[in-house]
Amino acid sequence: MGYKIVTDAYGEITKQMKADEHFSSVSLTLEVDGEFIVDDETFNQKEFLAKVDASPICPRSSCPSPEAYREAFDCEAEHVYGVTLSSELSGSYNSAMLGRSMIKSENPDKKIHIFNSRAASIAETLIAKMVAECEEMGLGFEKTVQRIEAYIASQRTTFVLENLDTLRKNGRLSLVKAFVASALKIKPVMIATDEGTIDQLDQARGINKALLKLVDAVATRSVDSSNRILGIAHCNCPERAQFVKEAILKKIKVKDVILADTAGVASMYANDGGIIVTI
Repeated sequence: MGYKIVTDAYGEITKQMKADEHFSSVSLTLEVDGEFIVDDETFNQKEFLAKVDASPICPRSSCPSPEAYREAFDCEAEHVYGVTLSSELSGSYNSAMLGRSMIKSENPDKKIHIFNSRAASIAETLIAKMVAECEEMGLGFEKTVQRIEAYIASQRTTFVLENLDTLRKNGRLSLVKAFVASALKIKPVMIATDEGTIDQLDQARGINKALLKLVDAVATRSVDSSNRILGIAHCNCPERAQFVKEAILKKIKVKDVILADTAGVASMYANDGGIIVTI
């Protein structure tokens, strides 16, 4: 095997990617009310959402350990690539870098690069797919790294949350603001910044109006869309994701579309009804 792409569990891995030996994912653990849930193939999204909804305590996640990354990177592939959640939001990137250092200390010539997605969820999926495309084109390790870093810098991730409970519980949204937003049915339209943090772009009263603002934001902020893949991740709302897809495609042309249900950590933050779009 010439190359291997290792993502963390913050990203969504499609069925096609799971069936491809070039892709693998490092799992992590979620905690809800003292119960530990592994974010891997056994993850049951509906059961998890029900547990989160019933708990007054904010769910937690632990990033993959450096040793877990070391094991994932320790393979026969000539080129190894890691793709992680934004380093501004998690320690996953730092863990991956430590795992890389462990391998490099044993094998200094091993070619391993860690990509900081500066985003999350479906953004990581698109990055991983782009890495595979570059490798299949025969670009080589250095040119692949260069092209992917430029691609990450050009990515735009936008999202709308139906439920603000997790943001409220973990202190990222004040109790008063969460209450007002809930009472007035205000839905924020959020973005991943160039630095990899989260910011509010807009807001609307009601989920449908917020989704339309999301669609407008995606169309306005996209760069060279006809040559790019549109990624849409949803948390337990496939019909809503389909609506967003069709609305975006009425405004811009894209090379392809990937629809995915959120995995564990993305489900924890997006919560039931959340939509995440990356292009």
